[in-house]
Amino acid sequence: MPRWLELVLVGIMLVVALPVGALLAGLVARDLGRPVVFRQRRAGQDMTVITLAKFRTMRDADGADGNPLPDAQRVTGLGRALRRTRLDEIPQLFAIVRRDLALVGPRPLLPETVAGFGADGARRSAVRPGLTGWAQVSGNTRLGEAEKLSLDLWYVAHRSLWLDIRILWMTALTIVSGETRSEQRIAHAREWHAGRRRQETAP
Repeated sequence: MPRWLELVLVGIMLVVALPVGALLAGLVARDLGRPVVFRQRRAGQDMTVITLAKFRTMRDADGADGNPLPDAQRVTGLGRALRRTRLDEIPQLFAIVRRDLALVGPRPLLPETVAGFGADGARRSAVRPGLTGWAQVSGNTRLGEAEKLSLDLWYVAHRSLWLDIRILWMTALTIVSGETRSEQRIAHAREWHAGRRRQETAP
């Protein structure tokens, strides 16, 4: 997607998102206290380290062993609503302005996770990570890690303005209707990924 178009779209989103974000910040502060924003190191383009920010959705709670409870037990009702609507990601719009993120691309993962993919990780990080992506509209939390990787790599190899616009539209539909697995897109991406690997290992 051309940078000028990305900035125009983000600017429109910010006009709508800023008052909503201010309201959500107050709700998160009341529900979880401060800080209201969660920050974490993630891998950006070419494995540069960026800081991912999103509204907090989980409370701090440890089990009897002193270790944090599983995420499912720490997410609050407000947090589930924010995740479901993806409103927890409003702070990431500023990362797009800074060029740390793109509107569309593979979601930013932990640096060690991307490094663990080896050559596939390097290919995956050849583009800026995105606010939404091909894996996010093909199942997202209902996908396995290998499925997400294949979908992300397929996107990197086939990205285009038309595909980005399609993903943005499908993201809006997903927010309204909920996440569903696209078995067709998953199978196509995995078949393409396997073929790519065979080509690279062929004598």
